[in-house]
Amino acid sequence: MYVRVGLGPNAENRNFGGLSVKDLKHLIYFENLLQEANNELVQKARADGKYAVGYTCYFMPEVLLDLPGCFSVRLRAPRCTSPDIATYYMSARVCHYGRSLFERALEGGYNFLDAQMATETCTVTCRFQEHLQKKNLDSVADMDVIKNDNFFCEFIDVPFKKTENSYLHYKEQLKYHVLDKLHERFGIDSSDGAIMKAIEQHNEVCRLINQIGDYRKLDKPTITGYEFHVIQLVSLACPKELILPYLRETAEEMKTREPDERWPFRCKVVLAGSENDDPEFTKLIEGCGAEVVADRYCYGAVESRIPIVVKEGQEPLDAIARHYLDTSNCPRFMPQDIMRERKQRLADLVKEYKADGLIVASNKFCEYWSYERVINTVVMKRDFGIPVCSIEKEYINSASGQLRTRFQAFVESVEIKKIQEGK
Repeated sequence: MYVRVGLGPNAENRNFGGLSVKDLKHLIYFENLLQEANNELVQKARADGKYAVGYTCYFMPEVLLDLPGCFSVRLRAPRCTSPDIATYYMSARVCHYGRSLFERALEGGYNFLDAQMATETCTVTCRFQEHLQKKNLDSVADMDVIKNDNFFCEFIDVPFKKTENSYLHYKEQLKYHVLDKLHERFGIDSSDGAIMKAIEQHNEVCRLINQIGDYRKLDKPTITGYEFHVIQLVSLACPKELILPYLRETAEEMKTREPDERWPFRCKVVLAGSENDDPEFTKLIEGCGAEVVADRYCYGAVESRIPIVVKEGQEPLDAIARHYLDTSNCPRFMPQDIMRERKQRLADLVKEYKADGLIVASNKFCEYWSYERVINTVVMKRDFGIPVCSIEKEYINSASGQLRTRFQAFVESVEIKKIQEGK
């Protein structure tokens, strides 16, 4: 078990995949924050007069939604297992993620939102957001899903390439559909000074998350993939100003955390794939003996916690537009050179985090990641010699027994490979 030093009264012993550990001081609190989108810190920020702005995709820069006077909430649908009503509107042949989000919206789970900043990137989430948007047409009555008089929804068009024209188009989309709309509707200050203040806050979150995540690069990591997954998610789902004190304290706590004399896992893996905001999925993998040491998936930290650099004389919005296009490893970018860069990025992560293999998981009916997962399964093993476990799953784990069998078999195959190589 891990030895924990300087823990507060909230800490207790629990079991992580057969490993008895003592929690990080705020872990239980973080877990509770993830039970609902409208969590305690979201409620506190709204009570303080701030506007809640939802989003679903990396291409909607969270930093612009964290301008003074508002805060970003990356939407999730925790514990949603049967999106029956949403399926009526969206069909059973679209991914469980989009349907689960809409089911939660229909249940009233997002009524706290003052705005939804949408991206026309993933078809399913685009449809989810279209249902939220008020059409104001005489021929069709609005569904009025979000019971909030302030609520409005905006869409931005995101380029499929990374060229000078792409940066300019993306920047203009962000200005017109995000900055201008937040200023017009809520009076939010969208000046360069306000944007720089938001960037400073964003970069502090990035620094702390990366500082905590770097402990996973150790030969014997002092933080589990499950714990890190929870910490990363609260940084996306809670107002930055209110979650920062907890992140600072957790980063400080990690400095005195010591590893077991005997490492409790059998191998290390990088987890890649589509939307994954369910820490129980990470816990399931680790319960099978594979420690998740890097998260290259939607909602993960690999891209979203890269600090934004504003060069001298550069307009902050220009820096943001370039940053989010340049750092994205989304499979919607399909030029051959970009696809090869993504494979190399995964190989580099395996090496950087001293992983033994790669798990690629896509949500069922996810168009982009279904292609990417199949390609990764072949290329990563063929070109880089990295063992790959390919998984297609639902947004929420309903077939944990089948997944456990797959992961256990993969762990055993990795162990056999290490024995054959004399490691």
